[in-house]
Amino acid sequence: MRIPLLTLAALVLLTVPGAAQQHMNMPGMAGGKSMPGMDMDDVFSKVPFRPGLGDLMTAFVQPRHIKLGLAGAAQNWDYAAYEAGELREAFDDIGKQIVKHGNLDIAPAIASTVKPAMDDIDKAIKSKDAAAFTKAYAGLSDACNACHKSADHPMIVIKVPDAAGTAFPDQDFNPPK
Repeated sequence: MRIPLLTLAALVLLTVPGAAQQHMNMPGMAGGKSMPGMDMDDVFSKVPFRPGLGDLMTAFVQPRHIKLGLAGAAQNWDYAAYEAGELREAFDDIGKQIVKHGNLDIAPAIASTVKPAMDDIDKAIKSKDAAAFTKAYAGLSDACNACHKSADHPMIVIKVPDAAGTAFPDQDFNPPK
């Protein structure tokens, strides 16, 4: 279950001794007392932030998936290999951070759906085979969608990105000359 940040902050403040009776000094607020030796940055830095599976997928997996696809389409094999490694690492990290999502065991789900597709991508990159990469990358996108369905999120549909609609307009995906 995800707790909104404001609710989380309120809970933290209520658990700090005396916080319920004291006001925090905040810009624009006059006359409030602060907790001795603590400001808002101190309070928030002591609260562990545990992003959910969706947050991790959106922040770490989706950008790597996009960049891998665009690098492969540009046949920038060195960069595609880099992004494939980063994507694999992101999936591994997520499997360690999020053990279970609903009834889905995350690490085994990733291993059974994503790992084979990533292995095919690695082979295509090593052989610098654009057709094999295109097929393997489509297989990876299909594997993502199969995992989303098994996690009861069939509305999350991943597709092969097109360069015109890239979320990274400031990056040139062509190999260096």
